[in-house]
Amino acid sequence: MTALRRVQKELKDITDNPIDGVAIEVADDNVLHWKCIVKAASDSPYKNGKFHFKLELPSDFPFKPPTVTFTTKIYHPGVNEEGHICVAILRDEWKPSIKLSTVLAVIQEKVNNPIPEDPFMPDIAAQLKDDKTAFLATAKEWTKKYAT
Repeated sequence: MTALRRVQKELKDITDNPIDGVAIEVADDNVLHWKCIVKAASDSPYKNGKFHFKLELPSDFPFKPPTVTFTTKIYHPGVNEEGHICVAILRDEWKPSIKLSTVLAVIQEKVNNPIPEDPFMPDIAAQLKDDKTAFLATAKEWTKKYAT
């Protein structure tokens, strides 16, 4: 019950104060399952892309973090082939006080600003670090192919 009340309150907060560039849709039959979209920033390597992901809240939320899975392919050092994103607050830095709006903002920031540190995809991270031009070209190509 705690999870449901908390999620409904946070959903109302997000609806009342939307995050620019992030859209959420809650499953009709389950408030713990969200379909989300991050629209890439104009100064991002993924410019013009819309990246879909699922945010699934465990029944013991907020004591356990949500699970995030991208359903849109993205050429990103922090997102693996299965669509899992490498974000500390969804792993070892999770605290029950973290709001879902913060989670969404962190995901948006991570998508828009790929960094080679703490990668899920070491090869892509190495390319970003050593050959940024090639990384940007591939990121742009994948965005055009999968996210527009």
